[in-house]
Amino acid sequence: MNEQLEEAEEKLKDATSQAEQARQGAADAKADYLRLMAEFDTFRRRTAEEKLALVSSASADTIKGLLPILDDCEIALAALENSSDAESAKSGTQMIFTKLTTFLKGKGLERIEAKGADFDTELHEAVTTFPAPSEDQKGKVIDVVQTGYTLGGKVLRYAKVVVGA
Repeated sequence: MNEQLEEAEEKLKDATSQAEQARQGAADAKADYLRLMAEFDTFRRRTAEEKLALVSSASADTIKGLLPILDDCEIALAALENSSDAESAKSGTQMIFTKLTTFLKGKGLERIEAKGADFDTELHEAVTTFPAPSEDQKGKVIDVVQTGYTLGGKVLRYAKVVVGA
């Protein structure tokens, strides 16, 4: 009987030891989980801050690049007030337009050349259709109402066009 009691006590000690190990394992797993969640929360917050800083930096860079063009507009307006020469107004406006398009091309902006091209729903938005003057112009862009642009290969604004029917 004494032997059975010792055996039962031994089993009880083993069970208690296993239960304690399981509790310790659960506590360790919970601590690891909480640490991992805290690290992930920090990562998410840091990533959001970096993204915001990147957008802010990109905006500042774009505006900084447009400032010389703004200066040219002010100079052109001042020159137009003092001059009635249409040719100088035209050349000043052309200079500003060229400078602006060069800057935007440097940022990855590309014009969608649509006039005379086949109508493509990936690049064009049909505003209306117009009877085609000839059979070969059916399904082609006859006129461009608003120029479309791509930025880095993605359509930024669809070209609004008149399509021959």
